Amino acid sequence: MAKNKETIRSKIWGEVAEENNPFAAAACYCSGYDVYGDLLGKASWIEYLYLLFSGERPTAQQARLLEDLAIALANPGPRDHSVRAAMNAGVGGSTYASCLMAGLAVGAGQLGGAHEVAIAMGYWVECGESSPKWHDRLRHPPEEERADIWSPIEHPPGFDPHGASCPTPVRQTLAYLAEVSPGNALAWLQQHRVTLEAAADCPLAMSGVAAAAMIDLGFSPRQGEMLYLLLRLPGAAVHALEQEDFGWRRYPFFGDALELQDDPGGKTTND
Repeated sequence: MAKNKETIRSKIWGEVAEENNPFAAAACYCSGYDVYGDLLGKASWIEYLYLLFSGERPTAQQARLLEDLAIALANPGPRDHSVRAAMNAGVGGSTYASCLMAGLAVGAGQLGGAHEVAIAMGYWVECGESSPKWHDRLRHPPEEERADIWSPIEHPPGFDPHGASCPTPVRQTLAYLAEVSPGNALAWLQQHRVTLEAAADCPLAMSGVAAAAMIDLGFSPRQGEMLYLLLRLPGAAVHALEQEDFGWRRYPFFGDALELQDDPGGKTTND
């Protein structure tokens, strides 16, 4: 009796093996497109990214929105907890994979992180463009039946519980993306931002803008969560590299607290 042939099932990817090597691909197809024959040199990275996640070729407006969102999210800056985690790893001499994993781990959460974006996208799915529904949901968030991987979120998703007012970059990003978006969520958020902030009792955050943009791009909350993690990695990477170059002696957060009683190396190039 013949054994069943083992296969990897994927709607995203298909390969044709080389004639002389079954472990190497002669052709690779992404949602029907020959990656190295049809896409290479013809599609942009953003267009390919959209194709990977959605399985469809983006329109010009969708590609522009995703590219502009990627620019807005690429580097949250040293104030962001996920970037700071990568900086800590970089200045401490960790491997580069560890730096990125530190940024991912901290940036995955529910305070400005990727899971917050997913929850906010769930609110969009539930409330749509209904002000009464949004106000009710922001004032009366759903109660989780049980704590599993994630504890219940402690603030309205997409808003900053520690903010005094909506930051200028958030307002700039929302205004611009609302103009170029092919969907309605960003434009609706731009129009109703002030009343939503009053209902949430805190200002809109970049995670809230990202959630609306992901809705306009047609992504699910799961896809939005994964994309948010991915799009914020460049900032974590470059700040980790920069702090590695500066060295721990110039790092303001713990350098002064370290005193070596008997330093065999003496002064280093990081001084």
